[in-house]
Amino acid sequence: MFAYYIKLGVRSLRRNPALTALMVLTLAVGVAASVSTLTILHMMSGDPIPHKSDRLFVPIFDVQPAEGYVPGTPSDEQQVTYIDAMNLLKSGQGVRRTALYGIAPSVEPLRKDIGAFTAPGIAPTRDFFAMFEVPFLHGQPWSEADDARGASVAILGRQVAEKLFGAASPVGQRLNVMGQPFTIVGVVDDWEPQPRYYKLVGGDYFGVREEIFIPLATAVRLEASRNGGMSCSARPEPGFQGIMRSECTWLQFWFETASSAERGALHDYLNGYAAEQRKLGRMRRGTPAELYDVNQWMEHEKVVGKDNKLSAWLAFGFLALCLVNTIGLLLAKFSVRASEVGIRRALGASRREIFRQFLTESAVIGLAGGLLGLLLAFGALALIGMQNREAAAVARMDLTMLAFTFLLSVLAAVLAGLFPTWRACQVTPAIQLKSQ
Repeated sequence: MFAYYIKLGVRSLRRNPALTALMVLTLAVGVAASVSTLTILHMMSGDPIPHKSDRLFVPIFDVQPAEGYVPGTPSDEQQVTYIDAMNLLKSGQGVRRTALYGIAPSVEPLRKDIGAFTAPGIAPTRDFFAMFEVPFLHGQPWSEADDARGASVAILGRQVAEKLFGAASPVGQRLNVMGQPFTIVGVVDDWEPQPRYYKLVGGDYFGVREEIFIPLATAVRLEASRNGGMSCSARPEPGFQGIMRSECTWLQFWFETASSAERGALHDYLNGYAAEQRKLGRMRRGTPAELYDVNQWMEHEKVVGKDNKLSAWLAFGFLALCLVNTIGLLLAKFSVRASEVGIRRALGASRREIFRQFLTESAVIGLAGGLLGLLLAFGALALIGMQNREAAAVARMDLTMLAFTFLLSVLAAVLAGLFPTWRACQVTPAIQLKSQ
């Protein structure tokens, strides 16, 4: 019987093509607007490294002055000081540790046809690449010895490497960074899903892709300025214009543990460390250390901001408007079939059967609208992805959103068809037979 109703639904699509086309188009536009918005939010808020996100942790200490502090007020810290970062690197906690900050050094190629330029990048320690599973196209991360002595070595992003050296491996080649000769030891391949890592390492969605990586100790030695400025109220130490070995320097820090079960022990260590620092006159507020895993950190950093969530509600509001229009079109479509309903009722069809038939037809319309809406959503996401490569990484649809699109379109059509279908079932057979 259901297959029969499906056939009737398909046949009804051809009965009044203009009205059917309006309903399908109305549903398609509403579905495309909501699904394309939700797809971006889904990709932005998804777990960027699901197989180890519960083993990567960000520690936060409250080192602000005690004056004016109200106990119980949550800390707004996002990074740790240089002093704390160096202490945590030496702590031996976890299986890997990294400290990093954003840089934008000047790069001077040895080629005469390319002038000097500023390259956005990161100054991390060696463990960063393994912790975040950064893929390498050529070469490998620098050595622990390079980390320790602040060697003049660099890792390039794929785009800037191809810009400077073509498709050949540039490992072993040299270029000047901040006026100093650097040796290239590796090239990072395209890193997906790159944008979701930006928030993890202090970057930004739809920002520029990292083009250069140099050791943290090297950036400190060369006083590489922090990309994005410095948030600090303390007075810098004399002689340091960029990154400073003092309370005035903020770095991001990450731990990787062997298992999620080690989180409690790590948190206990951090609280013990904070207590020791308070005895030395630091961390004067006395608040406990905070520890975030990847997903908690993304929530803390508001990866999906209020404006993004508002856009989702606006998209759903537009879908609701499309549903109202579809309800009106279905009422018009079903009202002209009153005589058909009357004859079927007179021949013994129950209201329940009529209801199933018309609701199935609404679902068929929704399925057609979903197919068209899916094509429109793909088109909208493609336009967004054309903005830049980072946008393309989140403006793409996975299987989950693909299934959601069809479910949403059919559900929307069924909801829109409930009232018109109920109205169609109220036809009195005697009146319709008398009028024919």
